[in-house]
Amino acid sequence: MKLLIPALVLASTVQAHYRFSKIIVNGVPEAKEWTAVRQTKNYQGNQGVTDVNSADMRCFQNRPGTSTATIAAGETLGFIAASAVTHFGPVQFYMAKVPENADINTWEPAGNVWFKAASIDAVKSDAGWTWPAYQKQTVEFVIPKHVPSGKYLVRVESIALHQAQSAGGAQIYLSCAQVEVTGGGSGTPSPLVAFPGAYKASDQGLLWSYYPVRTTYTAPGPKVWES
Repeated sequence: MKLLIPALVLASTVQAHYRFSKIIVNGVPEAKEWTAVRQTKNYQGNQGVTDVNSADMRCFQNRPGTSTATIAAGETLGFIAASAVTHFGPVQFYMAKVPENADINTWEPAGNVWFKAASIDAVKSDAGWTWPAYQKQTVEFVIPKHVPSGKYLVRVESIALHQAQSAGGAQIYLSCAQVEVTGGGSGTPSPLVAFPGAYKASDQGLLWSYYPVRTTYTAPGPKVWES
């Protein structure tokens, strides 16, 4: 008896990994990698993080930052994947405000400092599941209009579910960009969570079964802050 493996599984297991090394502000991409984005440990190997209890869940950082991009609240910020988001799963965006007296290039975002700014989640239809970020080279979100002005780390994560049939199988591709938000408001982003700490390996959003077919899916972490 032959085991029939879904084409999506085959495609996901043979395709290359990826990294988020550049940002795009209002449609204008950075010219070079690792400009506003802190260089990550996968800058050569493109591997993901699999241990959600690791400090690598913050920014997967290889070296301090060197530059800060400027963007206004309400404008669109994107991350460019090299070469594309080649594994299916959700893509999420978190932000952490850098303290006024801290150096954005070296600030370590430990503790409950992150809020979820946006999520590109799975879409269920009669035909099955679709993943809007899958095979995209650029993933984007809008900086919340009421987020206070100031300097932030913006964290992108792509949660690859192709090998996530058991706890610890999800691969998380992430990086952090350094931005200064202008024209912000007086909102109070919440809830604030920590990395590591926001996720558990057993979270349903980090698990994916092909059989039986999932009938529901919710990405891990807190709800998106509604500004």
